Amino acid sequence: MAVNNSVDPATWLAEQIQQQDPDLLRSMVKTMAETLMSAEADTLCGAEYGTRSDERTNRRNGYRAREWDTRAGTVELAVPKLRSGSYFPEWLLERRRRAEQALISVVATSYLLGVSTRRVDKLVEQLGIKTISKSQVSQMAKVLDVQVEAFRTRALDAGPYAFVWLDALTQKVREGGRIINVHVLVATAVNTNGNREILGLEVTSAEDGAGWLAFLRGLVARGLGGVQLVVSDAHPGLVEAIGATLPGASWQRCRTHYLRNLLTTVPKSAQPWVATLVRTIFDQPTSEAVHTQYSWVIEALAARYPAACEHLDRAREEVLAFAAFPREVWKQIWSNNPQERLNKEIRRRTDVVGIFPDRAAIVRLVGAVLAEQTDEWTEARRYMGIDALAKCRMRVLTGDTPAHNPLPQTLTA
Repeated sequence: MAVNNSVDPATWLAEQIQQQDPDLLRSMVKTMAETLMSAEADTLCGAEYGTRSDERTNRRNGYRAREWDTRAGTVELAVPKLRSGSYFPEWLLERRRRAEQALISVVATSYLLGVSTRRVDKLVEQLGIKTISKSQVSQMAKVLDVQVEAFRTRALDAGPYAFVWLDALTQKVREGGRIINVHVLVATAVNTNGNREILGLEVTSAEDGAGWLAFLRGLVARGLGGVQLVVSDAHPGLVEAIGATLPGASWQRCRTHYLRNLLTTVPKSAQPWVATLVRTIFDQPTSEAVHTQYSWVIEALAARYPAACEHLDRAREEVLAFAAFPREVWKQIWSNNPQERLNKEIRRRTDVVGIFPDRAAIVRLVGAVLAEQTDEWTEARRYMGIDALAKCRMRVLTGDTPAHNPLPQTLTA
């Protein structure tokens, strides 16, 4: 009886992949990529390699070696050369997501400008890049800059944007032979479909009123409207810019920022207790209960920590602006703050770079991260229910809108 010595290719391949042999994976990726390039080169030549044909328009002219960075490691590829013209597959440059391309571009730019450090060298190695040319950096930067600029200047046509978050992040950049701090202004909102959306970003020299005013006016010109509540920290320039560009919108002081400021008025040993006490304000079931709990917390702090009591009392209107809206709205705002989570994602990427070579590099990297985040939010579950947004719109139509929180004459610290 004959013995069947054949091997099932699918079974063999599955076993090899389960073993996670990097050499095998690199070999498979190399074979696949070179086969694909050979087919593309044959198409450009009008005939298959080594085949005589009257339809042939070009011929092969050897190969050039090119390293390809993949998840399986760096692969040595043989890219076909043509006697007339040139051939280079675009997917060798567009192999990564936008944020990864931006990160590589920024790091490589720093490296090529001679400002690299041991940390940058280690990062480049971790990214699987052995060498990267100026032309590759230029090509990646060009493609990314076009995409990011389109994202930053797009029309804001998914409004009205009832709820908006504003914040700024500090980044280090080299300018004029010095390392200076610049501020990345970011705006996030909830659109009419209940999805989160990043409205825009801007890099300014200082987080002052002029920078925020120009940024918000740009958003309004692109279509930002229907804003009912703006959540931000109590930076004076920012608060004044909100009042100047978004009339009629209530202003809510960011709970996270306010709590940090409040805790500076009490001893470090008491900070956990005070923080827990203040958080109970935002966990109440009704608007009336929120105001009642706020007064109770002030009374609880009066005897032991009068400075914290006075701080909390002065900030009452700006901290409780959210209570004028339906509970399902402010419950979602405090349980899942999109701006704080977004800031963490931005810092996770920018901390890798440390010091940016120029402002364009900041816009490129942060813009790519924000564009990808917006795409993910569009495909994810709604951040806020349609019914809750309808209730807010009904308040506007009926004139039963919450009282506008006026700009404080003297902002608390």
